[in-house]
Amino acid sequence: MQLDRLDARLLSIVQTHNRHSSEELGTMVGLSATAVQRRLKRLRDAGVIEAEVAVVKPKSVGRPIAMLVLVTLERERADIVDRFKQSIRQTPEVMNGYYVTGDADFVLIVTAESMEDYEVFTRKFFYENPDIKGFKTMVVMDRVKTGFSVPIDFDHFS
Repeated sequence: MQLDRLDARLLSIVQTHNRHSSEELGTMVGLSATAVQRRLKRLRDAGVIEAEVAVVKPKSVGRPIAMLVLVTLERERADIVDRFKQSIRQTPEVMNGYYVTGDADFVLIVTAESMEDYEVFTRKFFYENPDIKGFKTMVVMDRVKTGFSVPIDFDHFS
């Protein structure tokens, strides 16, 4: 899908604050409310806008602990990688999962209620999975920045 400058401006706004009305967005980017609605629908339908979500403070829902976990698979075969990707998608404790290059095969961001809860998770998710060679956990001490905003360079759009 080809994006233009107006699409880029809309995306820049809604990715950081998606509660503006169509009228407000139109004023910000110089379009009518109807034109904004059409563009947003097109961006959603094309998958450019993947989701519209609220970012919840984990501590407020009883999950104050976060970990970055580096996971190494036993072998890097397509079926093993695909199986592990599927297990990541099906596991609610895994907030984000990335298939990466380097020393580890995957980087996960995992949330837990407590260290005891995380230990139970590791037994179930890592130790009981024969495809996992090993994992390394780094406990997050301070959540400095959280979000999904992508920097948009307007010079790339006509």
